[in-house]
Amino acid sequence: MSRRRLVYEGKAKNLYEGPEPGTLVQYFKDDATAFNKQKHAIVDGKGVLNNRISEFLMTQLNAIGIRTHFIRRINMREQLIRAVEIIPLEVVVRNVAAGSLVKKLGLTQGEALPRPIVEFYYKDDKLGDPMVSEEHIAAFNWAGQQDMDDMISMALRVNDFLSGLFMGVGLKLVDFKIEFGHIWDGDTQVVLLADEISPDSMRLWDVKSGRKLDKDVFRENLGDLVEAYAEVARRLGVMPENVSAGDDEGGPKLVH
Repeated sequence: MSRRRLVYEGKAKNLYEGPEPGTLVQYFKDDATAFNKQKHAIVDGKGVLNNRISEFLMTQLNAIGIRTHFIRRINMREQLIRAVEIIPLEVVVRNVAAGSLVKKLGLTQGEALPRPIVEFYYKDDKLGDPMVSEEHIAAFNWAGQQDMDDMISMALRVNDFLSGLFMGVGLKLVDFKIEFGHIWDGDTQVVLLADEISPDSMRLWDVKSGRKLDKDVFRENLGDLVEAYAEVARRLGVMPENVSAGDDEGGPKLVH
C-alpha cells in the first residue's frame, strides 16, 4: 500500500485512495486497542481475520438488501470499498446486558434485555465517544431525522439477521457497533452501512459455555485473541475446521 496515498489512519484500519474515483482501499491492521487506546498491542493475524469475517458478513447483508460500502476483498488484508461521507455517529444495538450498560444501569451481565436497544454515540476520541440522544443529533446537525430513522431501521434489520446467523453456529450476539455514511445515488443522497463488522465491533458468546469470542478477550485478558477470532471464522465457514490460527507467516489460514 506504500504506493497509494493514505487518506485516513485509524486505530484498527487505514484507508488509502482507491483505483477508481469514488473508491477506497480499506487495510486491516493487527493493532488491538481498548479503553480509548489506553491499552494497545499488536496481535499477529488479527487484521487478516477481521478482513475475512467482515467481508463475509457484509456480503451476506448486501444479499438481503442492506446496502453497504463493501465492493470486494482484494487480498488477505485489504478490501475495495465505496468512498462515503461518514456520519459522525456510532450506532450500538444491544440484546443482552454487558459492558457499559451493566455499569450505568446496575444490570446483571448476561441478562436478556426486554427488546433490542439502539443507542447513538458521538464519534470523538478526545471526548470518549459520548452517548447522545436524537435531540443532540438534530440540534448539532450531525444527521437529519430521515438519516436517524434509516440508521435505526437498518441497525435493527442487521441485528435480526446477524442474531439468527450467529445463533445457527452456536453464538449469541450480545451487542454490536456499526457506522454509516452517505453517498449520492443520482440526485438522491442515501445511507450505507460502512466501516466493518467483526469481533472487534461486537460481543459474541458461545451459547453453551458462555465463552467470549470477541475483543473482550483482549480487554479482560481472557486468553488468545487470534484464537478466539479464528473460532468465529471457523464457525462461519471461512476457515477450515482442521486449521489452527497460525500459518508459516504467523497469520491465519483462511478459505479463499
